Amino acid sequence: MSLTIIERRNTKKELAANFNLAGVTLEQAAQDLATTSEHVEAVLQLQVDQIEEPWILRNYLNKQLAAQGKTPLPYSRLQGDPAVHWFLNTDLIAKGRLN
Repeated sequence: MSLTIIERRNTKKELAANFNLAGVTLEQAAQDLATTSEHVEAVLQLQVDQIEEPWILRNYLNKQLAAQGKTPLPYSRLQGDPAVHWFLNTDLIAKGRLN
């Protein structure tokens, strides 16, 4: 499933807003997600190798925010449980790694 230009723009803004709200650095997120800061930045820009990567980042940010007692800002497309989307590899998402 692909996103329209507007959906891509909104999703990038939503990921960036939650990343900023979480207050993590690219380096911290990269370490936590077993990848590089460049790869985290690419996922924030939706330049991904696997369509599951934005979901992995979303889940990571949601966990960071929950640990701080904060509520994530809403997502327009990365909503709910990824398991309801037949085209997503939920095992990959559950691993929580961007590598």
